[in-house]
Amino acid sequence: MEKLNILVLEDDRLAQKVMTAQLAGHNAETAGDLKTALKKIDEGRYDMGFFDLMLGPDDDYSGLKAIAAAAAKGVYCVVVSSSDSEKIIDRAYELGASDFYAKGNEESNVAEILRKFIQNRRAARASDIFASAFITGDPETRAAAAEALKYAPTDLPLMILGPSGTGKTSLAKLLHEHSGRDGAFVSINCSAYTDDLLEAELFGYRKGAFTGAADSRRGRLLEAHRGTLFLDEIGTMSMNMQMKLLKAVEERTFHPLGADKPEHSDFRIISATLEDPQDLIARGKMRFDLFQRVHGYTVNLKPLARRPGDVFLLAQHFTKGGKRLSFTAEAKAYMGAYPWPGNIRELKKFVDLVSSGPGGRIGLEEAKKHLSGQQGAARGAADELYVYALEHGLEAALQKVSDDVITRNLRENGGVRTRTLDDLKISTRLLYATLKRRGEGEKK
Repeated sequence: MEKLNILVLEDDRLAQKVMTAQLAGHNAETAGDLKTALKKIDEGRYDMGFFDLMLGPDDDYSGLKAIAAAAAKGVYCVVVSSSDSEKIIDRAYELGASDFYAKGNEESNVAEILRKFIQNRRAARASDIFASAFITGDPETRAAAAEALKYAPTDLPLMILGPSGTGKTSLAKLLHEHSGRDGAFVSINCSAYTDDLLEAELFGYRKGAFTGAADSRRGRLLEAHRGTLFLDEIGTMSMNMQMKLLKAVEERTFHPLGADKPEHSDFRIISATLEDPQDLIARGKMRFDLFQRVHGYTVNLKPLARRPGDVFLLAQHFTKGGKRLSFTAEAKAYMGAYPWPGNIRELKKFVDLVSSGPGGRIGLEEAKKHLSGQQGAARGAADELYVYALEHGLEAALQKVSDDVITRNLRENGGVRTRTLDDLKISTRLLYATLKRRGEGEKK
């Protein structure tokens, strides 16, 4: 276990003993008055501090002064006090406190505070995260992932939005690795199962529960006990399955198919979808109460086309430990401008293809050849649009193009309409007219 240097400011001797017992295994020092605390803060180096505020019967919250001094030196300040009025809480945070707890539940509170602090510090120190576990050099994507990592050590459910192939699963694994949970990372793609099969996969079943159930099987919920359950493409789950999942999420108990007794699982949920959950709710495709349960903090991942600098970072990563590649300037320009409709998944396939060839220097023609399938599809789409224009008129064809572009950009932005307005430089009126034609209407 990582050892921390911790200062405890507490005037009550019994309370000091309680706190130091909870901090066993760390380098904990105590101070019983403000003068001693300020001297230790000035001369020592502490990672954390636990501060009482009332230091004596006639004290005027002098512990607040220790918070200000400690926070100025970068100490993570936690108040543990019996004085928890709104005014005092606000003042403590204003002076630099990071947490505020009322006295009386130190046994569980201190352990949780330490766990979160250690996990957050490990995440902050892991400077190679964006060069190994989640490859990106894009400032906006890095910032989004780094912010999500702050919530990794908590039990808060997380939701990841973004088009298919943008790295949602990789980010979910990273969040689990920095959660501090000692259980497994268990992933299931909800779109790959029918209702019956999904229920059996999630909840498990007993032998003989249905035709073909020759043996009992643990469900994914149970496999994720003390770990993370990653529900990919949760937006494709039927309303009936959503209702069953909601009950399991709320109660952390569920009945495997054919079981008389319920199972219990302490799982943390991370979910992902390529559609805007609010639009799914408006269209009756997602239960609002389930949405409230599975989203706590939401992170949006941009498509690869909006992260062009990541193309070659990822290409280098995909060839690490194997055959290395180089690209001519013309190939780089072509790949940088390429739309990558399949995002990172398409790039990985492309790198695998060119790596399997006889050469290692990839020129423009080879890049075009292996990406020509998508270009051919684009030409086919252009021919299809031409036929549509002949049948319905040019104005209708142009409107179709406009609607398709707006719809795609909305999807790639996770349904965030303000981003689409900025990306395409269109009016709000045109956006909502498109949504109305597509049967979505305005958000309430």
